[in-house]
Amino acid sequence: MRHIIALSLLLGSALGFAANSSFAQTTDVQAATEKSAYLQDGRGPIVRSQDGLCWRSGYWEQNDAVTGCDGTLTPPVMKAIAPALAENPLVANTEKVPAAIVAQCNVTLSSDQTFSFGKATLTKIAKQRIDQEIIGKLTNFCGSGTIIVTGYTDRIGSAKYNQKLSKQRATSVAAYLKSKGISNRIDVVGAGESDPVSSCSKKLSHKRLIDCLSPDRRVVIKMQGN
Repeated sequence: MRHIIALSLLLGSALGFAANSSFAQTTDVQAATEKSAYLQDGRGPIVRSQDGLCWRSGYWEQNDAVTGCDGTLTPPVMKAIAPALAENPLVANTEKVPAAIVAQCNVTLSSDQTFSFGKATLTKIAKQRIDQEIIGKLTNFCGSGTIIVTGYTDRIGSAKYNQKLSKQRATSVAAYLKSKGISNRIDVVGAGESDPVSSCSKKLSHKRLIDCLSPDRRVVIKMQGN
């Protein structure tokens, strides 16, 4: 009795959907006369769902398939519209940093407040200046471009020694920037005694010459931009 009631409800629903011409497939498929594993309406055609699919009975098997029901259906298909592509934040961040901002990100750490004479270790005063004046700029305004750190020495000593010392100074600054969370790529350059900014007489005593050449002992932090 339960099977008869369930089958009647299923058949009633199927007939209701088939009667709605806006949903049902318009092509009728006749059930097999001897045996049919599909539900049929009163006229004989197989009942279809609102999606145009034929209603199968509980004992349907692959061998019961009929042409028009289990072949390719051609219901109306809505035109698919692809959603708008979201902006990739990684791509957005690759925009070039304006030249004016890049210029503001270029900083020179000069004089013996940064390094003691003949040394490559950052002084306490130099670290405080980096913390207060440079880290914030590099983090908030200077973008993700490459940072170039170039070390310089004065002319006292051999060229080979000064070249090595200048790179050690640049490396010290780069390492401190990294320790403060700067994630940009940092290139280190040792420029030795090249490109001096001071003009000191050779007649000065050694002590006065060291003081006079102090501006040459510097490290330049420069934002290359993207």
